[in-house]
Amino acid sequence: MSAVFERLKGAASADWSRYVEHDFVRRMGDGTLPDAAFRRYLVQDYLFLIQFARANALAAYKSRTLADMRRAQGALSAILDVELDLHVRLSARWGLSAMDLERAREEPATTAYTRFVLDCGASGDLLDLHVALAPCVIGYGEIGARLAAALTPDALAAHPYRDWIGEYAGAPYQGVAEAARLHLEDLAARSLTERRFGALGEMFAQACRLEADFWQMGLETQA
Repeated sequence: MSAVFERLKGAASADWSRYVEHDFVRRMGDGTLPDAAFRRYLVQDYLFLIQFARANALAAYKSRTLADMRRAQGALSAILDVELDLHVRLSARWGLSAMDLERAREEPATTAYTRFVLDCGASGDLLDLHVALAPCVIGYGEIGARLAAALTPDALAAHPYRDWIGEYAGAPYQGVAEAARLHLEDLAARSLTERRFGALGEMFAQACRLEADFWQMGLETQA
């Protein structure tokens, strides 16, 4: 049996491509993404990450082994201690504080995606939750690495979105993404059956569609 993440991507290939090759991603990569679009995305992604922190806390609750609990703790720490700090640093260029970000109103795309993931976790098991999380956690690693690989070191140094690209292409986050991939494999080895794969594939595809909607939200910003 091939790696479960690759199987999920293959089963949802159109939705996966629409997400990782979205025009928001393309324009961020080539530096033509409007400043206002990135700012709106960044504020909403901060709120998004707060809910994803809750999802990883739920993963700890759903865990049946100490190893799973420690993995959930590590993922929670990566959000609270690394990713949220990145968003605060990037938002400072517009004079936005952490409190400003926390007080922002959630856009419908943010609410739809995060509550979908939380519902998958609340109503299902740990595998369901990690399948719903995978497009974000692993997908951002793939997007960051691809965008960085397309730029020379000098081009990246002068890039308007170098901090975002560098964060998700960098070794620490790549380690987070790889750990998530390996954990998904481990969970699948324990409880995935061919009969169950169809439902998980649709869950993964829906998460990809919601990711694409999240990018689109940023592009629809009125500059």
